[in-house]
Amino acid sequence: MGVTIYMASVSSSLELKKNQERIFSVLSSKKIPFKAVDITQKSEDKDFMRKKSGNPKALPPQIFNGDAYCGDFAAFEQAIEMEKLEQFLKL
Repeated sequence: MGVTIYMASVSSSLELKKNQERIFSVLSSKKIPFKAVDITQKSEDKDFMRKKSGNPKALPPQIFNGDAYCGDFAAFEQAIEMEKLEQFLKL
């Protein structure tokens, strides 16, 4: 199924938008294919994201590989810093 980023296209948070763009930019630059799912379009997607992340208040961006939860933006940044992005993404 591959890497899926649960994101929000509609948000007043500039930080959220920057975090999403950072993830998209890193994955694109490393040629890692991914799919973006906009949780503002269907509430089922938001519910799925929160259920699978184990956090009923989880906010985007949240990263998955198939049905396996990888982590949030902070975990993504830490994986980059530790040079363990592929391991983080379960590739």
